Amino acid sequence: MAFELQVVSHPPLTGEMDGVRLAKLWFDQIGYVARKGPDNGIAFKLFYECFLLHPTQPWTVEELAAACSTSMPSIYRHLNKLKDYDIIEDFFLDLPEGQTGDRKRAFRLRYGDLAKAWNFAEAHFQLAIENYRKTVDHLEQLLKEARTKA
Repeated sequence: MAFELQVVSHPPLTGEMDGVRLAKLWFDQIGYVARKGPDNGIAFKLFYECFLLHPTQPWTVEELAAACSTSMPSIYRHLNKLKDYDIIEDFFLDLPEGQTGDRKRAFRLRYGDLAKAWNFAEAHFQLAIENYRKTVDHLEQLLKEARTKA
């Protein structure tokens, strides 16, 4: 599973009292919203207006595309980034009783709660840092061996 999160030490944004502005600032900090390119606010609209304002609602890709006034490929691109953070979950909707056929895939904020969902991103971050540490320790060992041979 891919995990990519922009990590830069910023002071907490706890002084910001406008939720929309706070979300935009935070999304920029973690690298979710596009700094360049033809995003046109779709990333923000998808995450904030769909998943954060309606955290327990299951959304199909078609519903998300309609809500964000964009194409399904564009929605998939942004969903993949949110899935990389592991803060949204996907599942199959149950078919109505007596109906057969393919079930639709839907998405929602994990646990219907951003704070709980963010625990997954933090766990992935911790694992990534631990893997860096293992690599650094291994490199240091190889450097010590190279120094003794030199």
